[in-house]
Amino acid sequence: MTRHPPGKRADYRWFHSITTRWMDNDAFAHVNNVNYFSYFDTAVTYYEMTEQVVGLLDGPVHCVVAEVTCRYHSSLAFPDRVHVGIRVAHIGRSSVRYDIGVFRNDDDAAAAEGHFVHVFVQRGIQKPVPIPEEARLRLARLMAG
Repeated sequence: MTRHPPGKRADYRWFHSITTRWMDNDAFAHVNNVNYFSYFDTAVTYYEMTEQVVGLLDGPVHCVVAEVTCRYHSSLAFPDRVHVGIRVAHIGRSSVRYDIGVFRNDDDAAAAEGHFVHVFVQRGIQKPVPIPEEARLRLARLMAG
């Protein structure tokens, strides 16, 4: 099976930095694979909060995760500084797909890459709703080339 080479920082539109924690390491002295999903969730949620894509705790609409994948290229370990890059790959009627790259310290090649699908739902009943126009405009700023 042929693997695609890791993406580069320039492939992503917006970044969030996270410091690894001692507890992120596993018995093999590197960040355990499950933590990458936490990095994805933290970066996307932070973007959506700070750019006012959706009200995290209030408002009629919020987002839920429908799908997440990760492909690993190289290891991270405590005390690495993690830079999570995101770009929007697709905006649908009620969902958005983010492509995500995880970068170690100052490395230009991604240590891991994946995608994260958020579905916009009506708060309280969790039924999909169309992405609000203002959110759609904010997401479009991160569209991949």
